[in-house]
Amino acid sequence: MIQRGFRALLLWIVWSAASLMVILGLYTDTGVWDFVRSDSSHITWVIIGFYLLGCVISFVLMILVTYEAVHVDELEKIAKKSGWPGIEHTPKRLGLARFFESLKTIIRNNSELDLESLVDVEFSVYQRFAHALEVFGNLMITFGLIGTVVGLSLTLVGLTSSLQALGEDQEQLLAGLRSAMQGMGTAFYATLLGAVFGGVLLRVFAHINQNGVESLEDSLTRIFLVYCATDIKPSPQRDIRVLDAEIRAMTQNLERLHHTLAETKHMVGDFAKELMHLKQIEGDNTALRASLNLQREYLDTLRTEFQLKRMNQGRWWRVFTKSFVRKID
Repeated sequence: MIQRGFRALLLWIVWSAASLMVILGLYTDTGVWDFVRSDSSHITWVIIGFYLLGCVISFVLMILVTYEAVHVDELEKIAKKSGWPGIEHTPKRLGLARFFESLKTIIRNNSELDLESLVDVEFSVYQRFAHALEVFGNLMITFGLIGTVVGLSLTLVGLTSSLQALGEDQEQLLAGLRSAMQGMGTAFYATLLGAVFGGVLLRVFAHINQNGVESLEDSLTRIFLVYCATDIKPSPQRDIRVLDAEIRAMTQNLERLHHTLAETKHMVGDFAKELMHLKQIEGDNTALRASLNLQREYLDTLRTEFQLKRMNQGRWWRVFTKSFVRKID
């Protein structure tokens, strides 16, 4: 059985395969691509460009929606076991992150929650992209109609030129007829591409994306209405649960702090014992004192060498400044 989060992506892939079959049919049966290469009005190029851009936007949107939907399915499994406390601290990204951040703020402020409105607001960016695909489809249909008008205008110009050259200039007659046929081709193919790409293929892509976004919102709303309603609805019981959770967290922190203090006390006791031991052997251990004095003299010698090197590098003022400060201290 296909996981619910991947259903919209699978439908998108199936329709992509069907779109490729339609495009191959246009290529083999109508010879549309031969005309597109020689289209002087470039309207067909505009329609194809909008279609490719719409496909890219649709694919990116579907990937994001699928990623969010798969994560929502995981949250539903957690919510069935633990409710709101279980999903409150799970990692979230993209639109889910914004949604949970807003939801936590509402719960923290004990405000009235309109869950459906919050879901619509936080995932509105996906809705806007899905709506943009529908606008692209309408624009492509409009460009097809414009291409029809432009093609008919070119046809009329070509026929007029042919009629004027009838019986006088054979070459002008043929040129006018070619221009008329080119205009008819522009009118026909612009209408065809606009209707197929914008009115059918891209519009179905937009519908799939819209359904994916709505399915994501419905799944998220269902999780909170079914499994988390009592935890996120303002009520004395919710306040008591929140207070209990905070008390449990505070108790755990106090236990960790007590354990840390006990370890610190033990370490301080060991350190005190070491100091007492050193104090006892300090009077008899002259070799240790001599070694410490030797190390101190060695460090003073190194400090003097570093100062001389800085003077050689042109930093003599820092040496005198540090010496002056040391004397004051």
